[in-house]
Amino acid sequence: MSILKKSAIFVTAVVLSFMILAGAAYGATYTVQSGDSLYRIGILFNTSADIIRSDNKLPGDLIYPGQKLYVRAHTHTVKSGDTLSKIAGWYGVSLAQLRKANNKWDDMIYPGQVLNIPAAGTGPSASKAVVSYTQSELDLLARLVRAEAESEPYAAKVGVAAVVLNRVKSNGFPNTISSVIYEVSSNGYYQFTPVENGMIDRPATQQDINAAIDALNGSDPSNGALFYFDDSATNKWLWSKPIKAWIGRMVFVY
Repeated sequence: MSILKKSAIFVTAVVLSFMILAGAAYGATYTVQSGDSLYRIGILFNTSADIIRSDNKLPGDLIYPGQKLYVRAHTHTVKSGDTLSKIAGWYGVSLAQLRKANNKWDDMIYPGQVLNIPAAGTGPSASKAVVSYTQSELDLLARLVRAEAESEPYAAKVGVAAVVLNRVKSNGFPNTISSVIYEVSSNGYYQFTPVENGMIDRPATQQDINAAIDALNGSDPSNGALFYFDDSATNKWLWSKPIKAWIGRMVFVY
């Protein structure tokens, strides 16, 4: 390659970098979404719950959907020709991370709009998860969470997902998420009722997806449970098992 050509490439790269950085600033406003916690927000922006709490003068960890929080993160001011995919690529983050950081689930952006930039490498990774999974299995797990714990506290939702993962890791059950969820015993008994009645076919909400991701990343409010049930259940066999956690109306047993 000629020196002239190398110089042209270098100048182009410098100009492109300048154009990107010209639209960047520091200090972002994040709108709390359903299922969020200070811990989760901290991971998204590579900061800590303590720092977010201090910066926003919060008395504790309680936050609510719609609340505005200052976070120590970069922002990007949209310019003509920008797209979410381009912006994600410029900052080395995934499109899913960028959407999450801005609660932005469509592709409509406009010049002058300010977008929060999440920390690189904070998205869910199958290589770092407690069990391996595909994107379709993440969706399946999230749909099970909705079907089983739609009106339950967020921790119970994570617990439902964790039970599935605990089964995957156990020698007594199938070794993939999909095979655990779709398991039917030799006598025709479905392990998960939503599979039998079709409720699992409803699409997952973002909160359900968050709960599934938290479980895949190692969160387990069920404390290692292999079964869960509603506290109105009358199955003596289930009630005879050691209770590992009781969250809302969801009972988790081993």
